[in-house]
Amino acid sequence: MRWNLRLTAANKGIWKASELQRNLAEHGLVISAGKMSGLWSGQPVSLKLEDLDVICVVLGCEIGDLLIPEPEKVSRPGQEETEQAAVGAWTVAPRVIPKRRDGRSLPPE
Repeated sequence: MRWNLRLTAANKGIWKASELQRNLAEHGLVISAGKMSGLWSGQPVSLKLEDLDVICVVLGCEIGDLLIPEPEKVSRPGQEETEQAAVGAWTVAPRVIPKRRDGRSLPPE
């Protein structure tokens, strides 16, 4: 699932997380600044269904506006291993970044 809060809020004329946070508080959902930042700028780790209800009421939207399905990201158990085995010979090794003996990193290239 892709979290689409920011675009949904923008479509309703809400451009700042603090504005949405105030509107949610007016409807009884008090969210800390840290959690609001996570909701606004990223993918929430966890969210109560009751909180989703309040967000939908405040934004005047449906749950499908906030959560966009991404079925192409779903894989069956064992499927990844077969795909990796098929591609394994063509994968590129990660870049090795040298470090100094005293533990400090080298300046950027």
